[in-house]
Amino acid sequence: MGPEAVAGAAVEAAVSFEVLPALDVAAGRLARPGAGGAVPIEAFGGDPVAAAEAFAAAGARWLHVVDLDLARSGEPANLGLVRRLARLPLRVQASGGIVEPVHLEAFLEAGAARVVLASAAFADQGGVARAVERFGEALVVGLEVEDGAVRPRGRGAELSLAEAVAAVRAAGAARVLVTAVGRVGGLGGPELGAVRAVAEGVGRPVLAAGGIAAVEHLRALARVPGVEGAVVGRAALDGVLDLRAALAELA
Repeated sequence: MGPEAVAGAAVEAAVSFEVLPALDVAAGRLARPGAGGAVPIEAFGGDPVAAAEAFAAAGARWLHVVDLDLARSGEPANLGLVRRLARLPLRVQASGGIVEPVHLEAFLEAGAARVVLASAAFADQGGVARAVERFGEALVVGLEVEDGAVRPRGRGAELSLAEAVAAVRAAGAARVLVTAVGRVGGLGGPELGAVRAVAEGVGRPVLAAGGIAAVEHLRALARVPGVEGAVVGRAALDGVLDLRAALAELA
């Protein structure tokens, strides 16, 4: 291989660390999960499109959208909103307890670039492997982690983290999202131990979520080999994190 080819390969291998601001939505509006259902929030007047436009203006290239209605009722009630968001200069990663192939397909048809397969899907590990084969790079396998185990919110069987990692690796997933369940909605920082264990075990690009609220948290994740990005929810939406500065520093 000549010098030019080596240089080209190095450039191709250099991947920037992505910061994905997140929006939880219910009935087409910004919300947060509550004990009795989705709770409306005041940020951006409750308008997810306005929030997404602000994130795009700050330099975000991806938007993580959580369909709370799907997570609660099993029906994707926010596909129309996903279509609107997908028209913005952002790529949409759709999430929200997505298990069924028909729902994965529906979000992709609505314009999402990627969909997150919920941890509840591990109740049928053969189904996970089939979804990976069918959707390829467009599929992100979600691992909801708490106390060293994968504990799906809602439904599904609990797995040890080692079992889940082995299943993801065997399925050949293109990408994994590790969500620290106990840290979601908090500002205390990511679960670095679990993220590192998954990144080492799956040998695939990993995204992290849960508790991420500061540039220091993002820097710590970026130093973990195999971690390519982080999903930032409350901190980005409430302005706790200066998203523009974070994106500029981590790019």
